[in-house]
Amino acid sequence: MSEAPPSPASAPAPESDPGREPKLADGQEDVRHPIVVEGLCNAFGDHVIHEDLSLTVNKGEIIGVVGGSGTGKSVLMRSIIGLQVPQAGKITVLGRDITAAQDDDDIDIRSRWGVLFQGGALFSTLTVAENIEVPLKEFYPEIAPALLDEIARFKVMLSGLPENAAAKYPSELSGGMKKRAGLARSLALDPELLFLDEPTAGLDPIGADAFDRLILELKETLGLTVFLITHDLDTLHAICDRVAVLADRKVIAVGTIPELLASDHPWIQEYFNGPRGRAALEAKDTPHHDAAAPAIEDDADDDERAPMAPDEQDR
Repeated sequence: MSEAPPSPASAPAPESDPGREPKLADGQEDVRHPIVVEGLCNAFGDHVIHEDLSLTVNKGEIIGVVGGSGTGKSVLMRSIIGLQVPQAGKITVLGRDITAAQDDDDIDIRSRWGVLFQGGALFSTLTVAENIEVPLKEFYPEIAPALLDEIARFKVMLSGLPENAAAKYPSELSGGMKKRAGLARSLALDPELLFLDEPTAGLDPIGADAFDRLILELKETLGLTVFLITHDLDTLHAICDRVAVLADRKVIAVGTIPELLASDHPWIQEYFNGPRGRAALEAKDTPHHDAAAPAIEDDADDDERAPMAPDEQDR
């Protein structure tokens, strides 16, 4: 009997694009790759942000997304979660074609991811617990108030906040606490995917390091796949399995930091081999006490964390 030909899943991925992977049949969920972006094009008027951008995210990894100011890191994230409609391309998330989803039929897929926007994006007139309850009420309106409160308090503690933070309003929180409250809300529905947009921006070095360790702990404990936009080189070295680099309107490279260091692209070299990149690498190689991520103090002040990457904003 002749041997059967190798299955598509066992065939090597084409090398022509760092983000492309073999295609699956429509509607088939790729358990290895919960996020697949193919040929994405985004533009605002005549200003083209992405052109034929492709990216594949592996299940269970923390993938860092970096790039200069204006390269569209946040636009890419917004496209993946359906908040930005691209001009062309296909985005498949957990087996669903996000670019073809209708307003009323994508509610199930949205319950499978959580998002932490820059600054936390909390509702200012709601307490932390009430903020956490918002997605729960949207997707599970039948849950009793007592159970909602119990879930919200559990998510507060899961994010490293003190239990009494549940009854506080955003105006009563420090910058670091707001981020953790936003993280607690993003975990409300027990998501499979977690999207983080500049989670350590504005935090002091101790608070940022604790937040990094919290994300890594949550990823390992909850089995999350994390899509992380950051300029923070310490974060990239500390917790990211791979890094995707946006430049020239597309993903120009994806890999581990050692793999990216071998690239001769000028931006990659400036980013990772510049003074701040070298400082972050030295800090990574310096032994430090590996303690569990501590709960944040409820009256902590936040200062800007250093070192950061050359460009500070993605707007």
